[in-house]
Amino acid sequence: MKTKVIIIAEAGVNHNGSIETAKKLVDAAVDAGVDYVKFQSFKASSLVSKHAVKAAYQKAQTDSTESQLEMLQKLELSEADHYDLLKYCQFKQIKFLSTAFDIESIDLLKSLGMTLGKIPSGEMTNLPYLRKMAASFPKIIFSTGMCSMEDIQNTYDVLIKEGTRPENITVLHCNTEYPTPMQDVHLKAMNTIREQFNVNVGYSDHTLGIEIPIAAVALGACVIEKHFTLDKNAKGPDHKASLEPADLKAMVSAIRNIELALGSTVKQMSASEEKNKTIARKSLVAKWPINKGEIFTEENITAKRPGDGISPMFIDDVLGKIAKQNFEADQPIVL
Repeated sequence: MKTKVIIIAEAGVNHNGSIETAKKLVDAAVDAGVDYVKFQSFKASSLVSKHAVKAAYQKAQTDSTESQLEMLQKLELSEADHYDLLKYCQFKQIKFLSTAFDIESIDLLKSLGMTLGKIPSGEMTNLPYLRKMAASFPKIIFSTGMCSMEDIQNTYDVLIKEGTRPENITVLHCNTEYPTPMQDVHLKAMNTIREQFNVNVGYSDHTLGIEIPIAAVALGACVIEKHFTLDKNAKGPDHKASLEPADLKAMVSAIRNIELALGSTVKQMSASEEKNKTIARKSLVAKWPINKGEIFTEENITAKRPGDGISPMFIDDVLGKIAKQNFEADQPIVL
């Protein structure tokens, strides 16, 4: 039986530093029916230097006069916030997840009892970080925005060398632009990753809308990650490229429908359509009245619905035979 697609609702920093807003995001994730709600764990001073500039999309959605460091300091969750959110998720019966962006935050998440670690795209070339992640969490998901196949290979090799089992690695195809232009998604690359590394694959989406994650599931993604917010117009770096709760719920519903629709690899008649077989298929019938003793020919028999008689597939077995009774027009042929 195919394993259910894991859907991760990425709250990220869309709480804007408010634990109350973070809990409202948890509520929205629960209502949408996702598997995990994910936040971001970092100490801004450990993540960026005072010289780090903001990305263009960050400048557009935040105070353009502040540095990246100043922006991120407003978005930090404290250690107490993490414990509070974990307990709240447990109460709401949804799995808590967070992405660690520095060594200290890895230790914090491990202390919370997490066994699944999420590596963000920006840390794919951070060897000390990768080693720490492999040592801290038995299961690893990593995103591959801005990465080449060589970068993925390097990260994979580090994780394996440090003891992560291949079956516990999931690689998410990803593009690190917010929002991602459709022509830059290259969704087929997800399957290239699966084929080359023989790992579970998924997709971390930054496009607008919900169609690309749905398409990824149809292509075989086993994990979907998608940013969401309470308000796309709120101030903050990620709100604009995030789904609002109603759209998140619609995405989850569509993914679950796609899972059902993918079904079996065996082509066969389903239970739901079997009742329509007789109605939709045809049988051999008399085209016009046929007298007993006449020969069945292509001129005096034809195929019409319903399909409760001799199938037209067996017409060759009928042609040339002698009618053993009289037939009215449209009467099913019997031998």
